[in-house]
Amino acid sequence: MLEQEWIDKGIAQAKAGDYVEAIAAFSEAIEANPISAIAYRQRGLAYYDAGRIHDAISDYTQAIKLHPKDFAAHYGRAIARLALKNYTGALSDIEVALRVNSEHAAGQRLRGTLCRKLDDIPEAIASFKQAAQLYLARKDKENCQACLTAIAQIKPQSQLTPPPSPQTSPPPTMPSVGDIYGELLDRIRRGDVQSALRDLNWVLQADDGDAEAHCCRGMAYLKLNQPENALKDFNRALKLQPNHLLALRNRGKVRFQLGDRAGGMADFGQALQLNPDDVLIYVAKGNAFRDVGDYQQAIATYKQALDLDENCASIYLNRALAYTRLEETRQAIADYQTALSLFSEADDWDNYNATLKKLNSLQAGFSRSTSSPSSSPSSGGFGVGPSPRKERLRILVGGHWEIAERLLEQARHYYPNQSEDWYIEKVIQDLERNFDS
Repeated sequence: MLEQEWIDKGIAQAKAGDYVEAIAAFSEAIEANPISAIAYRQRGLAYYDAGRIHDAISDYTQAIKLHPKDFAAHYGRAIARLALKNYTGALSDIEVALRVNSEHAAGQRLRGTLCRKLDDIPEAIASFKQAAQLYLARKDKENCQACLTAIAQIKPQSQLTPPPSPQTSPPPTMPSVGDIYGELLDRIRRGDVQSALRDLNWVLQADDGDAEAHCCRGMAYLKLNQPENALKDFNRALKLQPNHLLALRNRGKVRFQLGDRAGGMADFGQALQLNPDDVLIYVAKGNAFRDVGDYQQAIATYKQALDLDENCASIYLNRALAYTRLEETRQAIADYQTALSLFSEADDWDNYNATLKKLNSLQAGFSRSTSSPSSSPSSGGFGVGPSPRKERLRILVGGHWEIAERLLEQARHYYPNQSEDWYIEKVIQDLERNFDS
C-alpha cells in the first residue's frame, strides 16, 4: 500500500475508536515515507486519544521538525502539554499556531485557558474575547457563551479583589456574572463610559437577552446624555425582567427628562411597590422633580428619603441644590453644612472639599446680597470692580444674585471657552429679549 492509503486507513480506524489499529496504520505510512509530517501528526493524535501522551508529544515534535509551520501539530502538542500541566510549553506552542492562523477560535480559547493558568489575566481576557467574537461570527452561541462565562469568572477577581496577604489564606471564591456588571457600573460612575459601552455592546452582540447588560448600557447612555437610547435599553431590560428595580428607577428618570412625567411617576411607583424602603428610588424621584423645575415636589421627596436615612450626605446635597434654585439660601446653606459634617465623619475628603467649595461660593454671594440690598454698581453683585453691564444684569434679575449666577452657569455650560464679559452680555440679551416678547 502507498503512504496515503495507510494514512486514510489510520484515520478511518481512529474515527472508529480503534486506536491500536490506527497507530499501526500510521506507522506503516511512516515506514513508507519517513519524512511524512502528516503521518507523524496523525499518529500523534492517535497516541493522544489512546492516552499515550508522551508518545503523542514525541510524534508532534517530529512533525514540527519536518514542517515547522504545521498549525495542527503545534495545536496538538499544546493540548498534549496541557494534559501534562506543562503550561509554559503549551502556551509557546499555541502562540506559534496562532501566528499561522489567528482566526482559529479554539486556539484563541486554549490560549486564554493557558494564560489564566499562568496568572496572566489581561492576556487571558483578551484571548477569550477574541475567541468569543470568532464563535459569534460562526453563530456558535454555546461556545461564545462559554468564553463569556470564562471572562466573568476571572475579570472581577483580577480587577476588584486585592491579593490575599501572606498571613491569611482565605478559601477561593468564584465570582458571579453579576460582579461583571457591578464593575461596569463602577466604571460608568467614574466617567469611564466609552470603554464600558464597548464591552456592553460586545456582550449584547453575543446575547441580546441579557437584562443586566441592557440596564447597564442604559446607564451608560444616560451618562452620555442620550436619553432616547437609554430608554430603549431600559425598556428591553424590563421586557426581559419586569421587576428589575435599577431599570425601573432609571427609566423613571429618563421619562421625566423626556417630558413623560406620568410615565416616570408610574415607574417610580412600581419600584416603590417592590421595595418601599429603597432610599435611592426617592432620591431619583426627587432629582427628576428638581431637573424639570418642580423644586417644591423635589424637596418633599428628599424629605421622604431622609426619613429612611437621615445620614445620607448626598440627599442633603441634592436638596441644597433645590433650595438654591428656589432662592431659599439659608436652607441650602444648612443642608450643605450637614453634608459637610457627614462627609467629614466618613473621611470622604474628596466630596468634603467639593461641598465646601459650593458652600463657600453660596455663602459669599449670600453675604453680598444681604449686606448691600441695592448691590452698588462698583461691585455689581458679581466679582470686583465697576461694570455697567453687571449692574444692568443685577437690575434685570431684581437684585437676586442667585438667579444671575445660575443663568451665567447655564451660559458657560452651553457656550464653553468664552470670556466672562461675553457670558454677561449673552445673559443680558436673553433676558431683554424675553422681556420684550
